[in-house]
Amino acid sequence: MKTLFDKIWDAHVVQRVDDGPTQLYIDRLYCHEVTSPQAFDVLRDKGIGVFRPGQVVAMPDHNTPTDRQDCIADPVGRNQVETLARNCAEFGIRHFAMGTKDNGIIHVVGPEKALSLPGMTIVCGDSHTSTHGAVGAIAMGIGTSEVAQVLASQTILQSKPRTMRINIEGTLPEGTTAKDVALYIMARMTTSGATGYAVEYAGSAVRAMSMEGRLTLSNLSIEMGSRAGLIAPDETTFAYLRDREYAPQGEAWHRAVDEWRKLYSDPDAVFDKEVTYRAEDIAPRITYGTNPGAGIAVDGCIPTLEDIQEADRAQFMDMLDYMQFRPGQKLEGTPVDYCFLGACTNGRIEDFRAFASVVKGRRKAPGVVSWLVPGSALVRQQIMDEGIDMILEEAGFELRLPGCSACLAMNPDKVPAGKLCISTSNRNFVGRQGQGARTILASPLVVAASAVTGVITDPRKL
Repeated sequence: MKTLFDKIWDAHVVQRVDDGPTQLYIDRLYCHEVTSPQAFDVLRDKGIGVFRPGQVVAMPDHNTPTDRQDCIADPVGRNQVETLARNCAEFGIRHFAMGTKDNGIIHVVGPEKALSLPGMTIVCGDSHTSTHGAVGAIAMGIGTSEVAQVLASQTILQSKPRTMRINIEGTLPEGTTAKDVALYIMARMTTSGATGYAVEYAGSAVRAMSMEGRLTLSNLSIEMGSRAGLIAPDETTFAYLRDREYAPQGEAWHRAVDEWRKLYSDPDAVFDKEVTYRAEDIAPRITYGTNPGAGIAVDGCIPTLEDIQEADRAQFMDMLDYMQFRPGQKLEGTPVDYCFLGACTNGRIEDFRAFASVVKGRRKAPGVVSWLVPGSALVRQQIMDEGIDMILEEAGFELRLPGCSACLAMNPDKVPAGKLCISTSNRNFVGRQGQGARTILASPLVVAASAVTGVITDPRKL
């Protein structure tokens, strides 16, 4: 009997190479401006075109400014965005240009337009492609040379990963979100705990999550070293996808759903590894170090040296030195300089609803710089349609334009050296948000509570 991953993988095998990789058919290739230029150059050098341009979608997101989008001041970023537009025009690829109603972060736009569908194989030259697995697909980040492979042949050579199932059973406590679940799993398993595996998330707590929550959980799979993270499609998935722009319509929709209902792990399917956690044990969380697995409960304390294995103590102290923290320190109440709501992790409408639920009737703390960045033009329109923009404005916050923004220092939204940013993004690496910047990862609720108090705050206490 088969796991969900096995079912999708086996359905896409073109041929197997003895003692080598599998040639896998790819349903959807996403391209952005950073990793695709060299791939298109490979096609030019070989004198070939894109094999199936209708299955490729491109948009800029990493370099796009979020204050105004009529120009890009940085010449490198501007060249990358302009090159993507030229490549799409030359090779006949659908291009969602900066500043249009279709643009946004590629991992937000794909699911919300139903370009990512259950049972698909999806790739992109970006590690957080795992996000799309939340709809019940195999979604993987790939390298530039592999992007060229897919452009040229609509296939890719891949070694099949092992399978792991992570079960979250029970009911999440109030104030605990999918982001907290992901940070909890990483702290328990470490950032290499799923290396070499494709992870399926299951259990009653996962089933109870909205699609936005599932997309957040799958997004962070790569931070555990996983090759992919997927969730079996169900009625929540179908309700989310129905009537979206590129979803099947009419009778085709009903036929598609009938097929999608078959996408689950068989009851007696065997995984190479299986792990179960109790939802009730997961509280709102924050990170304290320079990898997403270095995390604690928001009201907890950084581990002491005695809690850390001797071989890991030097690295542990290096992290704390960079973050300007100390062993055993309680971070709740620590002043923050910046807050960031957005990224492909938490830039969806549900995240803005959560943020607004905390700041409504309150005011942004003086001196805290805030960047509230929707993950797409559609999310931004939803924010305005629901009046969330007015709540944010009354609380002293400004709604910005879509883009990757302060998730990574490739656009103007950079955190200055030494400043502490509490962020809904996915990585807290050294320099990730700007040279010398210090990053604490958290959920939209924790970021909102911290933004109105000016210090790291447990949202349950507001």
